[in-house]
Amino acid sequence: MTGRMRPATRRLGFTGRAGVVLLTAGLGVLSPFAVASPASAQTTGNTTGFWATPPPVDMSKLPADQKKPDKTYTKKTNCVQRSTLGNNVEINYKPWGQDYLELQKAQDIVRAKKQSVGGDQKIGVIDTGVTQHPWFGGRVESGGADYVAQPDNGIQPSLQDCDGHGTEVAGIIAAKPDNPAVGFIGVAPDATIVSFRQLSENYAQDTNSSSGGAGSSSQPNSSGQPNGGSSLPPSTSGGGGQPGGTNSQQDDKGDQRQLQKEGTAGTLDTLAEIIRGIADRHDIKVVNMSVDHCRAADGNIQEGEQKVQAAVKYAADNDVVIVAAAGNVSDTCPQNDQADANKPKSIVTPPWFANDVLSVGAIDRTGGVASFSVHGPWVGVAAPGTEIVSLDPAAGSTGLANLTISSGSQTSAIQGTSFASPYVAGVAALVRQMYPQLNARQVIQRLEVTAQHPAAPGGRDEYVGYGVIDPVAALTANLPGDVGVLATPKPMVQPAQLPPGDGQSSTPMIVALAGTGGGVMALLITLFVMHTIRRNRSASPSR
Repeated sequence: MTGRMRPATRRLGFTGRAGVVLLTAGLGVLSPFAVASPASAQTTGNTTGFWATPPPVDMSKLPADQKKPDKTYTKKTNCVQRSTLGNNVEINYKPWGQDYLELQKAQDIVRAKKQSVGGDQKIGVIDTGVTQHPWFGGRVESGGADYVAQPDNGIQPSLQDCDGHGTEVAGIIAAKPDNPAVGFIGVAPDATIVSFRQLSENYAQDTNSSSGGAGSSSQPNSSGQPNGGSSLPPSTSGGGGQPGGTNSQQDDKGDQRQLQKEGTAGTLDTLAEIIRGIADRHDIKVVNMSVDHCRAADGNIQEGEQKVQAAVKYAADNDVVIVAAAGNVSDTCPQNDQADANKPKSIVTPPWFANDVLSVGAIDRTGGVASFSVHGPWVGVAAPGTEIVSLDPAAGSTGLANLTISSGSQTSAIQGTSFASPYVAGVAALVRQMYPQLNARQVIQRLEVTAQHPAAPGGRDEYVGYGVIDPVAALTANLPGDVGVLATPKPMVQPAQLPPGDGQSSTPMIVALAGTGGGVMALLITLFVMHTIRRNRSASPSR
């Protein structure tokens, strides 16, 4: 942690939280982008000047959803497989993040009111795909198209997760283990996941393809070899409760996946298309995007970024809550630790578009900012992002994973803002279930205003935004402007612990008057005696 990092504000009492909520609302600091420059300071056209604040949205850049990849990709690494390490290890402990966020209490609140925890919610997951792990209970749907390649062996589009990343992300949102001994559970365990496979480290652009068209891909034949070629190297994972994970695309800096990274599948263009397509469906009201594009800040905006910017505004205007990971530090994505927060070193998309996106930074179990979490004025809130436990993504697995395993059998804990984001997406779905009358921007505002605010001017900073999310407060707080949102509490008559009033017992009054009268009589007698003595002395003859 750098010297400028501030730990996220630790858990406050309910009175303290409410006080902060009212104060920040009164100060008017709930703008989705508190550091936005005045209109006169923003430049337009092709001139430079777009740093912390992006340029105005150009809705003419909004793309149509082509429902297919924009390039031809071929598989370079086989899909994630069950690990041979630690076959007898079971992961039954509760992840620290669940206790930190008091998820069980939040789930009890929703269940008591709605009889399910996210049961009427569909949550879009734009990622590396999501496998049908048994602990989803059949609550995973295909988005209807695959933006990487045609899945193997007749699997439905977007329901093959070669990398394992998307399954772990979706597990944090909606997993529901059928084993009562398992401590892990998803935030909204009755919700439905709708998967969109848009990114993969296991695929690369097929430079030898002559088709030039998107949607076709070189696929392994029945022997598992692409076009009869040599066998592909496997990714590894833990299965059946063993330690394991996705593949080697992670280190101590967190998950290293990036859109438009050389040698991988996934572009800003298809990300924008999927967001547009989701908005047009009208049945998905929360979307999690643990996918990012990070580049050096140069004061400009790229065309792909303009498409995403238009798409997220279109989605927000159509009542979709967009939640995105804030991004992880890497060799190509340096930390924004410069003196002026408004002139960052790195720009991360989609978090950059904070007017329409709720971006999520990561904290560790101390409550401090995780060292890999990218800072920026666009960070909205934060959530646990280290020592992650989630569903083992390998095909055929029935357990959990808490480690990633590299090709050299080196293990590391699962971590990254990718895994902080689904905590927030899950809570957003619960807020939508509890308060269906709130629109997308009101849901985001509720998550921000009820967060555990950092000790910074205006109750926000560039590390954790408005602070670590507080699910219980988000589900129960009565906020300014909540007319019609929460039922007005009925006044309760509290019995006073006082003596009975007049008409019920006159004893206290009699005792009080008797005491007062006695005192007055004693005073009068004393005065009479003193007066008699003085008078007698004055009447006696002199000697």
